[in-house]
Amino acid sequence: MQTFADWAQFSVSAAVVLLLLILVILLVLLIVKRKKQTTDPTEINIENLSKKWDAAADHLRMSILTPDQIKSYLKEKKKKKDTPSTHKRNVFVLDFEGDVAASQCMSLRDQITALTKIVQSDDEVVIRIESPGGMVQSYGLAASQVARLRSRNIRVTACVDKVAASGGYMMACVADKIVAAPFAIIGSIGVVAGLPNLNRFLKKHDIDYIEQTAGESKRTISLFGELTEDKKNKQQQQLNMIHRLFKNHVTQFRPSVDIEVVSTGEIWPASEALQLQLVDELATSDDLLMKLGESANVYLLSSEAPQDWKAKILKKFMGQLNALTRLLP
Repeated sequence: MQTFADWAQFSVSAAVVLLLLILVILLVLLIVKRKKQTTDPTEINIENLSKKWDAAADHLRMSILTPDQIKSYLKEKKKKKDTPSTHKRNVFVLDFEGDVAASQCMSLRDQITALTKIVQSDDEVVIRIESPGGMVQSYGLAASQVARLRSRNIRVTACVDKVAASGGYMMACVADKIVAAPFAIIGSIGVVAGLPNLNRFLKKHDIDYIEQTAGESKRTISLFGELTEDKKNKQQQQLNMIHRLFKNHVTQFRPSVDIEVVSTGEIWPASEALQLQLVDELATSDDLLMKLGESANVYLLSSEAPQDWKAKILKKFMGQLNALTRLLP
């Protein structure tokens, strides 16, 4: 009876290990798998927000004004329409909703590439960013896309209504100006890496895990490999290096920030981030765009790249993971 129990326990343990291994492999494949390339370019849609706002306001007016007031309003509106209008600059709005893999980066790249062809010297680009951060290389590339606008002397404003932390702030700090809602989450200028290690579990059940590398530091901490002080120290060195690059990045674009004070990995509400000079102004993106719309035509750009089923699963998984991590301290 004891033998059967031992066998059953071993079978369950082996099944758990196998299941974890399969889940890890699937997750890695989903993350590193590039979206299926097609010959069709990503379609970029453009919406005139200025006209949309005017149409909504007119609808409300017609609902509350008296017939005589409506007649007077329409007469005044026609007079303004017949009056030659002065030139208005353009404001182009881009939305970036970031997941762990910054999967919208490719759409952002296409939008920015198109804008560099048409933006005039007095135009402006507003990027509404919502992201708690994610993979270093992915957000580094997204930040570089924003920097492409700066390098062409195109004015860029980053808007944060909810959260721009870690990789999200890495993107936002590239802008000429950061506008954030008072309770938006800002900061998290730090680096983190975490991974469960099942090596002792494998040893307990006499399961061998073979890991061969060429190169002394090819592998540091892994899911099944043996933990050693050398491996932990090496991974810490790598994290410190990435953190140093992150700090240099923030200092480059926001030299007025006291980087040693803000690079502890902490987060702040925007009202406090303003005092730390991590943001420049407190306002919602709605208030900012309405203000800009008084003297400019405001356009919203959007695009949707083709996605296969793997990309859709990854997007769903990352969305749930983001929702979970926002609840954690």
